[in-house]
Amino acid sequence: MRGASIGNTVEWFDFAIYGFLATYIAEKFFPSGDETAALLNTFAIFAAAFFMRPLGGFFFGPLGDRIGRQQVLALVILLMSGSTFAIGLVPSYDAIGVAAPLLLLLLRCLQGFSAGGEYGSGACFLAEYAGDKHRGFVVSFLVWSVVVGFLLGSLTVTGLEAVLSESAMDSYGWRIPFLIAGILGAVGLYIRLRLGDTPEFEELRDEGDVSDSPPQGGNHHVVAADPSDRWTSGDPQRRLLHRIHLPAKLFHQDARLHQD
Repeated sequence: MRGASIGNTVEWFDFAIYGFLATYIAEKFFPSGDETAALLNTFAIFAAAFFMRPLGGFFFGPLGDRIGRQQVLALVILLMSGSTFAIGLVPSYDAIGVAAPLLLLLLRCLQGFSAGGEYGSGACFLAEYAGDKHRGFVVSFLVWSVVVGFLLGSLTVTGLEAVLSESAMDSYGWRIPFLIAGILGAVGLYIRLRLGDTPEFEELRDEGDVSDSPPQGGNHHVVAADPSDRWTSGDPQRRLLHRIHLPAKLFHQDARLHQD
C-alpha cells in the first residue's frame, strides 16, 4: 500500500507543478507581447494532458492484465518523471522558437498518458492486495495520495517563491520543481521495482493461466453471485475480476433485498 501510494504521490506532484508554474511557463514558452494569449495557450496545453489520460488507461489497463500491475506502475512513474524532468530542460521560445511550445505539448501529453495508466493500475493493484472487508478503505489511500501530491507541488513552488528573488525565480527558479521531479521519480521507481506483484496475479502466473489479452466484450462487467458459476470457469482474468468485485456485487444484491 505504501509503495503504490508513495509512487502515486510522486506522479501527481509531477502533474500538478505545471499548473502552479503556469505564469512562468507562459512567459518562457510563448512569444512576448500578448500575456493573455500566452497564458491561455499554457492552460490549453495543460488541458491537453487530460485528453490523453483515457488513452493511457486504455493502453496500460490491458497491459497490466498481461504483465502485472507492478511492472506497469514502474513504467508509468518512469514515463511521468522523465517527461516532467525534460520540461525543466526545454529551452525557451527565445532560444529555439516554435519548437519550445511544441516540445512542451509533447511532454505534457506524455504526462497525461502516464497519469491515465497510473490511477487505474494503482487502484487495481491496491484492490487486488486488499482483503474483502477493507478493500474500499485501502483503495481510498490512492485518492489521498493524489491530494498529497498536489499539496507538495504547491508547497514546493510557494517555498521557492519565498526563498528566491523575483529575478532568480524568473531566470532559473521555475525550472527547479521540474528537476526535483526527476529525483522523486527515481525514488518512486526504486520503491516500485522492489514491490512484488499482487498475490492474485502471481497465483495466475504460477498456474500459467495469464491470458495474452484481457476479457473482451461487455460480459466481463457482470459478476456472478456463485463462485462456481460458469462465468469464472473461462478466462483467468475473469476469475481475477470475480474475486475483486464479488463482495461489492453481493453487497448491492443484499441492499436490494432489504429494500424489497
